[in-house]
Amino acid sequence: MGIRNAKRQELRRLEIKTLDSQFKVAIEQGLNCSPFEAEAIVEVVREVYFPKLDEFPQTIIPGRLSVIAVDADEPAGKPISRCEKRAVHLTVHRGATDDLLQQREGPAAFRRTRIPDLCQEALSQGGLLTREDLAYRIFFVGTRTISRDLAGIRKQNPSAPVPLRSTVKDIGPVLSHRVEIIRLVLRGKTMSEICSIMFHSPSAVANYLSTFTRCSQLAKRGLQIGQIAYLLHRSRGLVQRYLDILKECEADETMAYHLDRLLSIGQADVRKKSRRAGQ
Repeated sequence: MGIRNAKRQELRRLEIKTLDSQFKVAIEQGLNCSPFEAEAIVEVVREVYFPKLDEFPQTIIPGRLSVIAVDADEPAGKPISRCEKRAVHLTVHRGATDDLLQQREGPAAFRRTRIPDLCQEALSQGGLLTREDLAYRIFFVGTRTISRDLAGIRKQNPSAPVPLRSTVKDIGPVLSHRVEIIRLVLRGKTMSEICSIMFHSPSAVANYLSTFTRCSQLAKRGLQIGQIAYLLHRSRGLVQRYLDILKECEADETMAYHLDRLLSIGQADVRKKSRRAGQ
């Protein structure tokens, strides 16, 4: 009975991490309606909009897929059904490199090489993967296989934790990691130094830095926390922590210097995009 219940719970957790579930939760909370009414609205949206989606051309990048993950700002222990979700785009297969890896060392070596990168890639987009995501949405194996892979990864590199939702408490709050990474940047640390200290990929660090820079630019234009959070699609908690860092910069010359450099680079990027759009 216990095994059956465990399997049923796994299926339930996978079921509620879908776009339909995400939409229904948003409707129930936003319109204060019942689950039955939310389901009816979802069905209408399917009937009206889904046939139109096929009319738009789509660019498919080989080796990439989209997965619905739990928002990284959701605390560990909160039921997945009540958590915010977000779509993350993952590079599962990198081409000839991974073909060669699988031929020489087998599928287990391929998974163990890709799992840390995939989890970091999801985290850089604000999502946290679970064992079920890795097993049933990405590699199409059992959760026991993924557990063995994770044990092998920890044995090989125990100092670099894999940022799964189940281990987020062990590696510390996600917000704290983002804030600490930004502080390291503002203290003049290089990308390689930050990746070594925080066990994060360059793409994850670059993503956090981009969000912080945009948050700073919007704050200097006088926008409020709620407006910034809405425009950046980030939580109010994260925006508040970034605004706190801006206050720290006012009292620290080193941090203020690197903040000015970040903002000047950000403005240059905006001008380049504007010129391209006008051509």
